[in-house]
Amino acid sequence: MSRRVRIVSINVNGIRAAVRKGMTEWLAEADADILAIQEVRATAADLRTALPGWQIVNDEALAAGRAGVAIASRLPNVAVRTALSPEPLDSAGRWIEADFDIDGESLAIVSAYVHSGEVDTPKQDAKWLFLDAMERRLPQLEAEHPLTLVVGDLNVGHRELDIRNWKGNTKKAGFLPRERAYFDRFLGERGASLTGVDGSVGTGLGWIDVGRRFAGEIDGPYTFWSSRGKAFDTDTGWRIDYHLATPALAERVVDYRVVRAPSWDTRWSDHAPVIADYTLGL
Repeated sequence: MSRRVRIVSINVNGIRAAVRKGMTEWLAEADADILAIQEVRATAADLRTALPGWQIVNDEALAAGRAGVAIASRLPNVAVRTALSPEPLDSAGRWIEADFDIDGESLAIVSAYVHSGEVDTPKQDAKWLFLDAMERRLPQLEAEHPLTLVVGDLNVGHRELDIRNWKGNTKKAGFLPRERAYFDRFLGERGASLTGVDGSVGTGLGWIDVGRRFAGEIDGPYTFWSSRGKAFDTDTGWRIDYHLATPALAERVVDYRVVRAPSWDTRWSDHAPVIADYTLGL
């Protein structure tokens, strides 16, 4: 018999700070089965302290206090992988895969934290390499696990609907045409030749943006707001936190929402949790 599985993704902007600001109380009400975390900025021991009673797998960045991804669950995982690519790649603390057996069905979850990037710097070069590796890994994941979900802070607003001030950001990391073209391919019709927003020609991979499918053709809903100015108060945000699902899994979505804090001073991260419920199990 199938069951409803709630999967939450959140860039915590430092797990210890998030706990101090109210994450624990929020999580107690969220009723999550699986929690994918990005920008942990802490050790495995810190995670166990922050999330008592959860089963946790994580991958730390090479530099202390930077990046870091984790998957915490109420369900036992059966396999964990942290290598995004066999080639040398700056992916430590940015990519972790965990497989779950949910009542006889195999589900693969990825918690991903793509580089923020910075135009014409090594930071952007690292982002290009990471996105290249993602593009190679997505078809492999689907072949290995037809029910796969890639969630996290992917640091790219795919469409003009995904960023309030898109006109002012077309030459900035996070909304560069070349970055957006990766998502054109990720989400394009599988096997179809397509032209990306940057003019590049590629092949669609057929993955589904659960948030856009569920919300429809509307602005946002945004998931990140800069701490500068009144961005949160005016909802001048970015939708850069995603649930990207294989087509088979996307058919199992029964609910999706972005949990925007009621006010700036009640936030425990500069990102909002993204929650989706899926029906799983034979």
